[in-house]
Amino acid sequence: MPDPAPLPPSAPPRRPRLRRALLWGALVALLLVAQSLLLALTVSYESSRAQDEADSLAAEAAAEVRRELTSVTQALQSLDWGSPRDDALALMRQKREIKRLEWRAPDQRVEAALESPYPPALFSQMPRQDLELDAELACTTARRTAAPAFSRSYFVPLAGGQGLEVVDLCVPLTRAGRESGFLVGSLSLAQVLEGTAVARAARRHEFSFVEGDGTRLARAGTSRGAGVYVADRVVDLPGSALQLRADATTGRPSLIPNLATSLVMGLSIALFAVVLLLARDVRRRAEAERALAEALAFRKAMEDSLSTGLRARDLRGVITYVNPAFCAMVGFSAEELMTPPPPAAEAVMPPYNPPYWPPELVEQYLRRQRERLDPAAAARPDPRESYETVFMRKGGERFPVMIYEAPLVDGDGRHTGWMSAVLDISAQRRVEEISRQQQERLQATARLASVGEMASLMSHELNQPLAAIASYASGSLNLLDDSSADAGTPSLLRSALERIAEQAERAGRVIKSVHGFVRRREQLHETLPAELLFEAVLPLARMQARKSGTRIDVELPPSGERSARVRCDRTMVEQVLLNLARNGIQAMEPDTPLAERVLTLRVRRTHARWVTFSVIDTGPGIAPDVAERLFTPFFTTKSEGMGLGLSLCRTVIEQHGGALDFGPGPGGRGTEFRFTLPAPPGTETGETSGSATTAADA
Repeated sequence: MPDPAPLPPSAPPRRPRLRRALLWGALVALLLVAQSLLLALTVSYESSRAQDEADSLAAEAAAEVRRELTSVTQALQSLDWGSPRDDALALMRQKREIKRLEWRAPDQRVEAALESPYPPALFSQMPRQDLELDAELACTTARRTAAPAFSRSYFVPLAGGQGLEVVDLCVPLTRAGRESGFLVGSLSLAQVLEGTAVARAARRHEFSFVEGDGTRLARAGTSRGAGVYVADRVVDLPGSALQLRADATTGRPSLIPNLATSLVMGLSIALFAVVLLLARDVRRRAEAERALAEALAFRKAMEDSLSTGLRARDLRGVITYVNPAFCAMVGFSAEELMTPPPPAAEAVMPPYNPPYWPPELVEQYLRRQRERLDPAAAARPDPRESYETVFMRKGGERFPVMIYEAPLVDGDGRHTGWMSAVLDISAQRRVEEISRQQQERLQATARLASVGEMASLMSHELNQPLAAIASYASGSLNLLDDSSADAGTPSLLRSALERIAEQAERAGRVIKSVHGFVRRREQLHETLPAELLFEAVLPLARMQARKSGTRIDVELPPSGERSARVRCDRTMVEQVLLNLARNGIQAMEPDTPLAERVLTLRVRRTHARWVTFSVIDTGPGIAPDVAERLFTPFFTTKSEGMGLGLSLCRTVIEQHGGALDFGPGPGGRGTEFRFTLPAPPGTETGETSGSATTAADA
């Protein structure tokens, strides 16, 4: 028999399985959705309840604080100037938030103060005068509104790094309807919070006064708030306002209240927790890397924006980091400054000196660097150090800097080098030098003003006796003229009287010129030959020259030429020539041999508009340190001198439009003082060729 035909295979139950899977999937999805919704509703309810509780407690606490501060205000209003000290102490014992009471006059000057019997004292670390601005503002508001006023809160430092946030309450005091002063009470915000009934009753919330940015000023409560359920209320006070915050100590409610109901659920949650931990770790690592990159970018931007130079060195003194400000300061690029020494030299560790060290100070800086880079230097209690030194720019310019250094420590706490902050103080030094010079000029000007007043007084007092001398000399000459017909009058006596009259007249002109110079009046300029100036000076100069054995030589242009005519105040220029001649004679007296003591008076036409006068001695010359201050008022090398001669000489010449200077004499010996005077218009131009020399042995 043939085999029966096979039955067709039955179709797989694909549709029921798919339906079942869909049903189970839908069920699981519905359960997950239901559980998730239930959990979300529960969490939302718990969150709403916790937030409502925080809002309610914040409102109650704000009302309680307002009542407490109102009670304090009423208590302070009950005190007056006449209240005994015991009443104030009793009030402060009852109201522990009152830390200090001050009775102030209408001008807000503290006339009496009383500290709280409970420690700590408020102004033990910082005086009240440094922290009374807010109290003064509150009293100003109280005076304007005729009602108590609160100040803004401020921080009062205490011993041990502690402190209190305090607010001042200013109560205006009146007597007989007139303002008699103020009563200022300093209230501790922390004590105000602790004194409220809500703060004492609450155990699950933290109450605090906060700033607008959330910074805590004062707090009360057994635990810190978690920052999840927070309610803020504003406590309006006369003249100010406080922001009160209620912060629940508990966080958000847990997602699953009971994790022990099912082992499978527990394992699933544990696995899920592991995945979450890994995800959180990856997230934290990414956040840390991002924060590190941001910190590095922020640090670089900050260092690049600094005007202070930053420099890091390793333990050998090799520069490992510089910022752009340091490069701009010294003129070298970062690559030039951070170039390491050759590898062969690293084995022996040679002395390393940067290119901004001046060559003449390298040895000194190397010695200081060895001392500074010694590892023992970083082990000192305070290794930070500041010192002033000199750096050199790339162009060779030296400039002063102030360096502040501190140890450079790596993440493992090892000392790896030094970090320096470098300040260019060249501008500061210039300002200090200008200030010093201005101070010296002010002092010199003050002394010159005093000398000017004395000179004016002396000129007034000496004019009368000099006029009398001139009158007596003229009278004596007249008497000699009357008696000359009867008896022969000695010519020497007549010559002496004429000299007396001439010198008295000259002294009067000098005093008049000095008086005019002091009063800054217009000088009387006249045009005259240069030899007339020498003729007036030579008799007096020769008198001093004879005493010291000095010979005076006068070198004038050839006679008949008008090239040596000048326009000047004759009396003042004669005084300049006489002063320079006397200085030259005195300079040769100590060390110059008698045979070599020669004083030369010379005049030359050196320019079409100028005539040059020279006074040349053969003395030892002028030392460099003296030359720097030679024309400074009141500087002198003579024990009996006042130090005004050369300074006044320069002033006289500069008033004529000329210049006075000095230098070595011919052949490098002695000193030559030169000054120029203007030539009158229309005189001959060009230098004179040749000179006439006269000599007078004294």
